[in-house]
Amino acid sequence: MRLEHLVSQAKNQQVKPVIAVAEAGDQEVMESVFKAYKEGIAHFILFGNGDKISDWLKKNTNGSTPGIEIVSTDTASAAIGAVKAVHEGKADILMKGLVSTSVLLKAVLNKEFGLRTGKVLSHVAAFEIKGFDRLIFVTDAAMNIDPDLHQKAQILQNAIDFVLQTGVEQPKAAVLAAVENVNPAMQATLDAASLTVMNLRKQITGGLVEGPLALDNAISKEAAVHKGISGNVAGEADILLVPTIETGNVLYKSLIYFARAKVGAVICGAKAPIVLTSRADSSESKYLSIALAVKSVITDKKL
Repeated sequence: MRLEHLVSQAKNQQVKPVIAVAEAGDQEVMESVFKAYKEGIAHFILFGNGDKISDWLKKNTNGSTPGIEIVSTDTASAAIGAVKAVHEGKADILMKGLVSTSVLLKAVLNKEFGLRTGKVLSHVAAFEIKGFDRLIFVTDAAMNIDPDLHQKAQILQNAIDFVLQTGVEQPKAAVLAAVENVNPAMQATLDAASLTVMNLRKQITGGLVEGPLALDNAISKEAAVHKGISGNVAGEADILLVPTIETGNVLYKSLIYFARAKVGAVICGAKAPIVLTSRADSSESKYLSIALAVKSVITDKKL
């Protein structure tokens, strides 16, 4: 599977989901938004500097954008407005624009109009890497700093649920550590073993979970065979669960800058998908993240 395959599926739905963008007045945000709009992936409600957004559209379109609504507001109110739009059912997806992550998440977690479900919020990134016949999903590289076992179980369930929505049947999840054997001195290996048992006992459902696995034998069948590691996941992982945010952050950026991988990413665990990309992410990455979120929504809601 390639990201373009998911983009194609996102284009073909009859009912277009609506995406509420918090502070859309940014060049790369607008580029990704308009590309998704032009290709029929979604409609948009753009919150932020109305004059700036309108000027961008006038310069880059023929002036006719019936699927785009502009709500003029200041930056702080843009986050609240976008979250409320999703909360009230006016939008299906939330997207971060030129607003800080902390400001957006404060609105997302608001008890009155936020998008909380009681689940842990977690980041899932889908990578298309040269030489691989499948997408590799990495979690969690952006939200949870040092999750405990309970949080890891929820992060893993979020990822499995999301990957199922992309069309992967019974995704295979590798719980990463530095070694393949359980070592009482290494908490990541203890958590990995516990998560494996939780999956066997149906406390984590929808996919196959194995660990601890080092990165090489999680994604390379040759490495797994060479080390004598068997199982249903070794060498064939779709999902890589990292032990901490540092590990996830380094892996995420290594894939982008060293492997030149394409990536789309979404925050899971809220009432709706959240497209939350870094300011350093390209407009292509933002566009692919939009398509990824749309694909999950049309699968979940059968739009």
